[in-house]
Amino acid sequence: MEIRVLKYFLTVVREESISRAAEVLHITQPTLSRQLAQMEEETGVKLFQRGSRKITLTNEGMLLRRRAEEIVELVDRTVAELPLQEKEVEGTITIGSGEVAGVEVLAEICGSFREKHPKVIFDLYTATADVVKERMERGLIDIGLLLEPVDKEKFAYARLAVKERFVVLMKPDDPLAEKECVTKDDLDGQPLILPRRLNVQGELANWFGKNPNSLNIAFTGNLPTNSDIMVKHGFGYAVSVEGAIPYWDKEQIVCRPLYPELTSGTVLAWKRGQPFGNATEKFIEHIKCFLGIGES
Repeated sequence: MEIRVLKYFLTVVREESISRAAEVLHITQPTLSRQLAQMEEETGVKLFQRGSRKITLTNEGMLLRRRAEEIVELVDRTVAELPLQEKEVEGTITIGSGEVAGVEVLAEICGSFREKHPKVIFDLYTATADVVKERMERGLIDIGLLLEPVDKEKFAYARLAVKERFVVLMKPDDPLAEKECVTKDDLDGQPLILPRRLNVQGELANWFGKNPNSLNIAFTGNLPTNSDIMVKHGFGYAVSVEGAIPYWDKEQIVCRPLYPELTSGTVLAWKRGQPFGNATEKFIEHIKCFLGIGES
C-alpha cells in the first residue's frame, strides 16, 4: 500500500466526500474512486459507508485511519529530518510526558538546549506513561518523561533528581484536610479515584496492603486534572502524583501526602537502537551533559 494512497484515503476521511477530496488533491473523481476501490480490494475489507450526502467509515476503516495517520506522520517526520543531518541543528523533537513534577526540570533542559540551537522546535505530547511508551516504540515520540520502573531492555534513560510523591486530593472542608498526612486507615473503605495504569494501581494496593480488587474504586483516570473534577463533584478521594498540583484550583482542592510516604523516581528515556534525527541525537547528548550522568 503506497503512502500516496494512504494520504488520498485520509483526505477523503477529512472531507467526507470523494468529490471534495478530489478537488483538494487536484485529481479527477474517477481516479480517486478507483484508488479507493483498489485499497478495499487490497485490504479485503469494506472501508467506507457511502451515504447520499457524505461518506463515513466502517469499523475497519476507523482502524485503518488510526494506522494511516501514524504511518504518514512518521514518514513526513523522516522526510523532514533527512536533509538536516549535515546542516545546522534544527527540526522537531517530540517529547511525551504526563503531568508530573519532572516537567519543571524538562523545561530547564529544553530551554538551555534552545539557547544553543534556536531553530529546534519541541512538540510536547501529554499522555499516560503507557501511551507514551507505546508511541516511543512506534517511533512517534523521541523522548519520554517516565516514572520508574523502566524496561531497561527497550529503553535507555537518564534519571532526574526528582521524586514524584503520591498525595490524596480532597475538598478543603473534608475532615482529612485537617490532617498533615493521610494513612491507609484514613482511606480504608472510602471511594477512591485512582490512576488508570494497572502497575500504579498495584503499587497503591501494596501501600494499602490489599488486593486491588478489594479497594473501593469509584473512578480511574488517565490524567490528574480530570480526577480533580471528580473530587470537586464528591465522587471520592483521588490519589495522584504531587507534580500535578500547579493545575489544581487551590480554593476548591487541597492535597495531603500519604503516610508512610510513597514516591517514584523519574527518568528521561529513549528507545534503544532507534535511529534518531540529528536534533534528537544532539538533545540526548545535552540531557546527559545537563544532568551530569551517563546513559543507563
